[in-house]
Amino acid sequence: MCAFYAGNKNLNVLVLEKNQKAGMKILISGGGRCNFTNLSADPREHYISQNPHFCISAMRRYSPSNFIELVEKHGVAYHEKILGQLFCDDSSKQIQAMLLEECERVGVDIRLNSRVRNVVKRSGSFNVELDGASFSASKVVVACGGLSLPKIASDLAYSIANHFDLQLVPPRAGLVPLTWNSGDKPFFESLSGISFTGQVSCNGYSFDGGVLFTHRGLSGPAILQISSYWREGDSIFINCLPNNNVLDWLLEQRETKPQNRLSTLLRNQLPRRFVDKVAGKWFEDTKIGSYSPKQLNKVTECFANWEFRPGGSEGYRTAEVTLGGISTDELSSQTFECTKVPGLYAIGEAVDVTGWLGGYNFQWAWASAYCCAKHL
Repeated sequence: MCAFYAGNKNLNVLVLEKNQKAGMKILISGGGRCNFTNLSADPREHYISQNPHFCISAMRRYSPSNFIELVEKHGVAYHEKILGQLFCDDSSKQIQAMLLEECERVGVDIRLNSRVRNVVKRSGSFNVELDGASFSASKVVVACGGLSLPKIASDLAYSIANHFDLQLVPPRAGLVPLTWNSGDKPFFESLSGISFTGQVSCNGYSFDGGVLFTHRGLSGPAILQISSYWREGDSIFINCLPNNNVLDWLLEQRETKPQNRLSTLLRNQLPRRFVDKVAGKWFEDTKIGSYSPKQLNKVTECFANWEFRPGGSEGYRTAEVTLGGISTDELSSQTFECTKVPGLYAIGEAVDVTGWLGGYNFQWAWASAYCCAKHL
């Protein structure tokens, strides 16, 4: 993205890509259909950074509508899935092909299988060192992402930052499944494969969405979202019935269906395997008419405020993004140039700006790339 906008300015642009294909994260995103932006991307709401104001300038200068215009120019059919998330109708390969086509049009040179080993600056020029080759350049843009999905990722952004003594916000896995603690695992792991729509909360943030049980722990959109706000040792609270006031619903069932067993009523709202598993632990499976309001309040606490204390996360192996990165204190929010190292730029996931699940991270990538290129 940055390369073709720089090429539009008749700049001489070389892209060094360590993988066998360019845009590998594009290819695997969105289940192969690439959730390429979000219509509601708001820099004040949907991004995590130690400086939450940093991303505002770029996101306002390059909005989702700007990228949609590019997508439509190339005839890529797309649809809105939920909550403003835009996906290709066909394949994420179309977004990759669109960007490569734009690069080719303006003469960008893309070298695949080119693993950068070091970047040094001498006499105002940068020397970019590879195995058996090196290139010199007056400007270098670090656009190599974070540590998530390690088979295609790299720590290059951080090693370059360390070499130039740039401050790093410690990276950690974001948008990542959370694992069972040793006490919960034997009880819950047999529920692998079931899911329900819940509301998950942690550290003052809440997300509604799917909660998926796996052998290793909990996943699904709501869990991935909250994982970016979770820290080791924190509890996550899950409302398994977010569409009901659980206590009011239980009291109503007590009055209208007193002969029904509580498990029967709950199975109409939640997966049967889940209800059967927690029966006897979270509630006594008897007729709801035999419950007192006080007893139903205890049942409510279990289902509306289930405390899940993760043992950890699945880490970078399955994380969709990397939180943290090169501190925004080191960069201009207008140009993305390092203030201490003129001519060195950093954009996208390499920077301490991380979006929510749902196309927000791609939109940050496009916006930061565009704004950087405009100032090269």
